[in-house]
Amino acid sequence: MDPLSTAQDVHRCDLCETAIVHSYCDFCHVNLCKPCILDHILDEYDKHKIVPFQKRRLTLVYSKCRTHPQKNCDLLCKNCNNLFVCSSCTVSEQHRGHIFVDVTEVYKTKKNNIERDTEEIDNLISPKYKKIELDLENQLASLDGGYEKLTTEISKQGEQWHREIDIVIDKMKTEINEIKVKHRVILQKHLDEIKQIQSLIKQTLLALYEIEKSTAVAPTIEYNSKIREFSKLPPKLQVKLPTFIPKPIDREKLYSLFGQITPLSTATEENVLSLNKPNTLVRELLDEPELVATIQTGYEQLLGVTCLDEDSVWTHGMTNKIKCFNIKGSLLQTIGTKSGQSPHDIAVNSDGDLLYSDWLTRTVNKVKSGQIEELIRLQGWKPNQLCVTSTGDLLVTMYSDDYPQSKVVRYSGSTEKQTIQFDDKGKPLYSGNSYKKYVTENGNHDICVADYGAGAVVVVNQDGKLRWRYTGHPSVTKKKPFEPWGITTDSQGHILTADCYNHCIHILDQNGQFLRYIDNCDLEYPTGLCVDNNDNLFVSEYNKGNVKKIKYLRLTPNW
Repeated sequence: MDPLSTAQDVHRCDLCETAIVHSYCDFCHVNLCKPCILDHILDEYDKHKIVPFQKRRLTLVYSKCRTHPQKNCDLLCKNCNNLFVCSSCTVSEQHRGHIFVDVTEVYKTKKNNIERDTEEIDNLISPKYKKIELDLENQLASLDGGYEKLTTEISKQGEQWHREIDIVIDKMKTEINEIKVKHRVILQKHLDEIKQIQSLIKQTLLALYEIEKSTAVAPTIEYNSKIREFSKLPPKLQVKLPTFIPKPIDREKLYSLFGQITPLSTATEENVLSLNKPNTLVRELLDEPELVATIQTGYEQLLGVTCLDEDSVWTHGMTNKIKCFNIKGSLLQTIGTKSGQSPHDIAVNSDGDLLYSDWLTRTVNKVKSGQIEELIRLQGWKPNQLCVTSTGDLLVTMYSDDYPQSKVVRYSGSTEKQTIQFDDKGKPLYSGNSYKKYVTENGNHDICVADYGAGAVVVVNQDGKLRWRYTGHPSVTKKKPFEPWGITTDSQGHILTADCYNHCIHILDQNGQFLRYIDNCDLEYPTGLCVDNNDNLFVSEYNKGNVKKIKYLRLTPNW
């Protein structure tokens, strides 16, 4: 059945306004009956596209090329930050030797992403916020009853006392009323914040519905997913009622012995949204991981790799050149560091911009449209490894100039938000040296650091509290000490870390339990790791200078 028409809503021809529609002009967006088709195309305008009515609005509307206005932009230039170009642009001097992709393929991918986002927000995220809203409204609804019970308990205690203590009773009731006001303010503030986020979700859904209905290419291509932003649910608020604790009567200490009202207790419970919906696909570990592809980078000493998208990766080694390759091994782009030194690490932010850390200038830099911009400059510390979180924050591991201290710092843009350095007993979480400390974020927002100098994977929660340490797995075949290099996570919450000198990858669950090795893909000195959106693993090999794409998970229905 055509979703755009029903038996109660018969479409008519837009020209004669009487006959039932038969066709549609996909360029002019006009309903046409059979007799009116000829009249519509008689103006000799060569852009008309007549299609059956059921297949209307399936023709893509391309942007016009600014350089060649007579042509449509049906290609994207990968080297120019996905710039819209036409066929004539591809042979111009400006785009000589560049890599181009078909707009139609990107459009289809983005359209599918939009459909998934719409379904996810509509069916999963929005109901979660509704549940939080109902919980807060229930707390507010039971607020008076809870406080009435407290007041009654105090009154019963007061009936046992003489009339001279009435003033004490009144004073305590006043205290309760004041706490009640604070209690209400806390709940109402949280409820208002939830409703504000729900309003943003509704606005996003409306915008997504409009994009889904539209055939305009530009809005679809330019769409940025808000799933990560909305998926980080606010903590579940539980404000405990105060309690009344009666005491024996003593006239000299009337007020203090009458009872005690506990202060308002506000507790938050982590509220993590799982995006694995029922009856969707989850991934399980393969019995035997498979080598899918090998990219030869040309580096003599390859240090790291990070995913740009499903088709390409950025790499860096012991040179000042940072290279981007597609999965077929074609070199797409090369960026030279501003200082001329090799970067300590690279990452890609949510906008697709390259980030790199420079130990010599103590900076973290962003490469946007081929231009290098300074993002962060440190004093007394040197940046080491980088990680872009699910919320768009940047995690930077760093070490002090005199080497005895190391820490992880979270940035929002250039603003420092959080420092993670010590445990609850004031002891350092990380080894104090300049050795590599690769960092990544897991799906539960844990921060995972591969501390090479300590021979351990150190995992803290999003508040910086130590959860666990992993110091390797007993093995008769792995003879060298466990000294982890690269680290990454996947959609299933697995943590993968490179055991460089034992030529393998360790796979752990989110609680630090060893699951298995990847040691069958002819790996030699694995260093950097990254996982793409389809849970394909990319591994950089130090001596060979290769990046290997490895499939280690299989899809299975989650019934």
